[in-house]
Amino acid sequence: MDFLEKMMRLPVSWLALEHGLLVLAGLLLYLLLTSMENQRRTPTSAIAWVLFLGLLPYMGIPLFLFFGTRKFARPMRSIKPLNPGLLPPHSPPWASALLHAMQIPSPTDNASIDFHATGEIALKALLDLIAGAQKEILLCTFILADDAVGRSVIHALVESAQRGVQVRLLLDAIGNPPFFRKHFLPLNHPGITLRWFMPILHNPMKGRSNLRIHRKMLVIDGGSLFCGGRNIAEEYFLDRPQHPAWVDLSFVLRGNSACQARALFENDWNMANGIDVSGPQPPSPPQLPTEPLMERHLAQIIPSGPNLPDDTLHDLLLTGAFQAQQQILAVTPYFVPDEALLAAWCLACRRGVSLTLMIPRHSNHRLADWARESALRELHQVGAQIVVYPQMIHTKLIILDRDLALCGSLNLDGRSLFLNFEMMTAFYAAEDIQWLEKWFTTHQQRATPYRLVQPGRIVRIREGLARTIGFQL
Repeated sequence: MDFLEKMMRLPVSWLALEHGLLVLAGLLLYLLLTSMENQRRTPTSAIAWVLFLGLLPYMGIPLFLFFGTRKFARPMRSIKPLNPGLLPPHSPPWASALLHAMQIPSPTDNASIDFHATGEIALKALLDLIAGAQKEILLCTFILADDAVGRSVIHALVESAQRGVQVRLLLDAIGNPPFFRKHFLPLNHPGITLRWFMPILHNPMKGRSNLRIHRKMLVIDGGSLFCGGRNIAEEYFLDRPQHPAWVDLSFVLRGNSACQARALFENDWNMANGIDVSGPQPPSPPQLPTEPLMERHLAQIIPSGPNLPDDTLHDLLLTGAFQAQQQILAVTPYFVPDEALLAAWCLACRRGVSLTLMIPRHSNHRLADWARESALRELHQVGAQIVVYPQMIHTKLIILDRDLALCGSLNLDGRSLFLNFEMMTAFYAAEDIQWLEKWFTTHQQRATPYRLVQPGRIVRIREGLARTIGFQL
């Protein structure tokens, strides 16, 4: 109280001067750290932080120090030229060259792939894989819920550990809040190791608590990979009374792609233990094939995240928009792209590329529904076909010219594109792309055209606030 009384007695001019100096210090801190660590923020993200630091410096400065990191500082290394004769069959040369330049491991062939069109099929495949594990289970997910699905997976993991299988779980600390973790108690088994990724408190990677792991992957014995967009919770797999399961996609790859996913898991596992993987060497350097690959379920694991020098998936989508000649098909639950990607898609439409975007009528985040409207209006005005699905669709799928299909965890919003650790699988084999395109057209038949409504001034302000604050910090 004595401090408050002294502050109240100070002249207003002194209080204003003190506040102004604090604002100035906060802005200088923002400029220094952003420049020194080469953060390369988007314009909306930069505006959001500057406004926050300027208007609320007492909150903004500590939050910026706590959450403000977007990219780990890491120099690029030299890349050997890609031999055109070793390009995968039927893969777009532009994609192969770009991903090679961004140090992404090369495509590899796989023995088989099983797509899961329904949640019931996906859950059975998930539990069967865990039950069939012989040596090792690696599971990374954003959410492992306290419900029937989450408990069944935990029970299956415990049973595997009791059989002598080594189990490692990597879970996001925000996706699984500390006060909702009682259902993890059965995981206290000698054969199970659990790590939390980027906890808010006691985070070994200081200043990076805003960087979440959004990848979903289960690697069994280094040879089988379950991944896609599904978290481990009921809504992703099972119908409930008056709540149908969300429409989503997952798949099991058996073959070399599982090895790529395992290397990625090890990288994330080390980071969760406080090991800085932002050194000069990338976590999984690309290996050039010594002979042309066969088109047998050809796939490529493409990670994106703050520990990579590029915004890998954003840059791939941006380049794909300029390279596309015929069509772009996209499904996403949340559509809040940055200005560059939105402009590239609009230009693709103006060039005559057929662009079809499928979104849910209402997502599970009201903020996302508000923020998406201005981007949808821009696309609609240049001739894009936007269709609205009648229920929640959580699928993340993009198909470019029937030459490349991407499926995985990436949402088309600023958080997924620039802040989260994400993973998409690129498919190059014609039969796999055809399956995914058929899935798209089947669900498109249930959707209805997007109805353009011109908003009023209040609605535009609400949309702008949702885009700037909700998806950029």
